[in-house]
Amino acid sequence: MKIWVDADACPVAMRKILFKAALRTSTQVTLIANHAVPVPASPLVTMKQVPKGFDVADDEIVRLVESGHLVITSDIPLASEAIEKGATVINGRGELLDKHNIRALLNMRDFMETLRSSGVQTSGQAPLGQSDIKSFADQLDRWLARRAK
Repeated sequence: MKIWVDADACPVAMRKILFKAALRTSTQVTLIANHAVPVPASPLVTMKQVPKGFDVADDEIVRLVESGHLVITSDIPLASEAIEKGATVINGRGELLDKHNIRALLNMRDFMETLRSSGVQTSGQAPLGQSDIKSFADQLDRWLARRAK
């Protein structure tokens, strides 16, 4: 079992949770980003830097992910592609994304993009809070527990 992290925008608090979980459960975690991201010295945690460019890190995750893996991302199109390959996705707020809810999330994303491109001012997501961090940690623990059985 492997965990792939879209690390370009992954908050430090989430990375720390992932690092601890990797060591606790002997799970391979790979961060992929177009800039260097510090990782602990462990054979279980690696960082792969890809060239800068639109969706280069996302494309690399899609290339590497397999059925049964976990992807950590808040990027809805990346989540959709990972789910199509049989992966599970958890976003930064601890929400489990799967084949049952990804279409609605893609539709909402596209709708909001249409609004923004037509000049409508939309507000972004609220800043990440402690409850989001706890939800993320809880969802990650549930995924790891299911895989350990």
